[in-house]
Amino acid sequence: MMVSVFKYILAPKLYKQYGVGSCQVLYEPNSLEKWGDQILSTLSLMWNIGYYTSPIILTFLVRRGYFAVESMLSLVKFAAGIGVLLMISLCMRGIGRSKSDSYVNFMKVFNKYGSMPCAETRRALALFDFDFRSWPIDFEISQARNSKTIFQKLSRMKFLLKSALPCQVAAYFAVQTFGIRMIYPGCVKLIQVFIEPVLIQGRCKLIEQEKAVRYKLKTCDLNEIDAVFIDNRNKNDNGKILVICSEGNAGFYEIGIMSTPLSKKYSVVGWNHPGFAGSTGLPFPAQDENAIDSVMQFALNYLGFPLENIILFGWSIGAYSTLWAAKNYPDIRGIILDATFDDILYLALPKMPNMFSGVVELAIREYVNLNNSELVKQYSGPILMIRRTEDEIICTHENNINTNRGNYLLLNMLRYRFPNIFKLSQMELASKILSKPLDKLSENREDQECFSLLASYVSVNKNCYPLPIGETFNEIQRNNLVEFLIRKHLRDFKSTHCTPLPAEFFDLPWNISVETDFIPT
Repeated sequence: MMVSVFKYILAPKLYKQYGVGSCQVLYEPNSLEKWGDQILSTLSLMWNIGYYTSPIILTFLVRRGYFAVESMLSLVKFAAGIGVLLMISLCMRGIGRSKSDSYVNFMKVFNKYGSMPCAETRRALALFDFDFRSWPIDFEISQARNSKTIFQKLSRMKFLLKSALPCQVAAYFAVQTFGIRMIYPGCVKLIQVFIEPVLIQGRCKLIEQEKAVRYKLKTCDLNEIDAVFIDNRNKNDNGKILVICSEGNAGFYEIGIMSTPLSKKYSVVGWNHPGFAGSTGLPFPAQDENAIDSVMQFALNYLGFPLENIILFGWSIGAYSTLWAAKNYPDIRGIILDATFDDILYLALPKMPNMFSGVVELAIREYVNLNNSELVKQYSGPILMIRRTEDEIICTHENNINTNRGNYLLLNMLRYRFPNIFKLSQMELASKILSKPLDKLSENREDQECFSLLASYVSVNKNCYPLPIGETFNEIQRNNLVEFLIRKHLRDFKSTHCTPLPAEFFDLPWNISVETDFIPT
């Protein structure tokens, strides 16, 4: 009896059985399991609060003398009491689970897969939503890129070499403690506790309504990535194209941007950043790069999509993952960036006191250097950017579209790709154009001429950026091309930062194509 109960104590938490009731109907534990879980959840919540407020708590305990030898007994008694409460709640949970028909049924399926892993038992297990830590690994990346390993070693080496400098020490500990969680609030466990029911319901809708399949991917740094795939290949032509969605700093695939490409019947992969929901780790750049790399390898080797049929879609801070993947997989079909920025440093500095600007810059440049402007220059494929005209996050000054950091990303990209077109006077013109919504810019009669100039050049020369086209153009031609190229690479959406992107804005990125019957002029 005790052995059986012990197995249930250590078993994963069950959230839902798919196909039983609506998405709002979750697994209902009996009283014993419910109370046991409630106590454990409360203890976990207290631990998380204690973790984030540990400097204050430790200071209080030291000042009150609780770390003195004569006062240690009180702390020991408190810890022992918590330990007893923990053991009692675990036993309550185990006994309660062993008396629940639904949980016993889940355990039979779970144990059957453990003893006989195969496609059939895997499908049976997928009918349950349970603690992702106990989910089997579906895809493991076989070999890490050398560049990533070197980057991680150099980061640690830099800290060791410079640890004598106070600013370096402050920057390192700031990033490792609260800094990364300020940049990626979605990895804060307290937030995840509160939104967990919403994530479960969102996942249920994807699985039951969209026929999604959930997967666990293992990265080269041993993180486990929570991913989901919706296969529309046999439904229409759009389904032959795979859209890989990278969420924002508080976004989860369960309630994120997947809905936009799904509404146009593309096949879609969603994944959660390291430290988000079922994914382990923390969303530092190296871990995030390894995560998107495993997603790409999963799409290529496990799902069987060719690179030319893959579109990368990144929202907000997810543009970093998207651009990094595009740089390393340049033969993809294209990328779509929604509500993003050029360099996170310029978003972070205005939100911090001036006295800490040096430490903030040091911390970001050393440990969280999300510099999209540098990455976008290393990808030569088609790009479409979506700018939110009322974006309150990406603008450094509220309600001022001219300070939208997406403007700078676009201009940096276009200036790099077309250096002889975007000269100083044209950069000023481009800034003026971007200072107002593009819906006020309509297509003009010069568009055909602009396209002809670009297409005729590409038909004779290799389409490889930077393109030296435009050296002999006059000012009028350059100005027309500036407006033309901005409209081809950017679309405006009258919205704030977090509004879901409507399907009509999700178009394949424009590319300088040469039609078969085109005659160079």
